[in-house]
Amino acid sequence: MSSPDFLKKYSDAAKFNRNIIIAGFAAFLTSTYVAQASYESTGDLGNSAVALATEYGVYIPVFALLFYLDNRGKYVDENGKRNSKKIGDDIKKLLASFSVAEAIFAVTRFGLHYQFLQLGAEAYEASMASSVVAWAVFFVAINLMAKLVKLFRH
Repeated sequence: MSSPDFLKKYSDAAKFNRNIIIAGFAAFLTSTYVAQASYESTGDLGNSAVALATEYGVYIPVFALLFYLDNRGKYVDENGKRNSKKIGDDIKKLLASFSVAEAIFAVTRFGLHYQFLQLGAEAYEASMASSVVAWAVFFVAINLMAKLVKLFRH
C-alpha cells in the first residue's frame, strides 16, 4: 500500500488521534497548574479529585469541538440533508469507546496521583506523572475500543 493510500484509508483514525492528543495536552497543562495551585487547600485525596475533574473539564469540550470540526461534513448527504442515522450510530460508537477508555483513565489517573502525593511528590509532579501514565493507557484503550466498535469504516 502506498503512502497516499495509507493516509487516505486511515485519515479518520489519524484525525481522531490528533484530536485526542491536542485535547489531552491542553488538559494536561491545565490540570498540572490547578493541582499545584489548589494543593494547600485540598490535601492529597482532594487534590487527586480536583486534578482529575480539571482534566475532564478541559479535555471533553476541546475534543468535542475538534471532533465536530473534523467531521461536520461527514453527516450531510449530497442533498444537504443531515443523516441522523449515521450521526446516531457514530455517537453510540463514540460512547462505547469512550466509556471503557475513560473508566480506565479515571482509575489510573486518580489512583496514581494519590499514590505519588502519598510518596511525597509535589502536586504538580504527581499530576504530570499520573497524567502521562493514564494518557498512555487511555490512548491504547480508546484505539482498541474504536477498532472493536468499528468507529472508522475502512
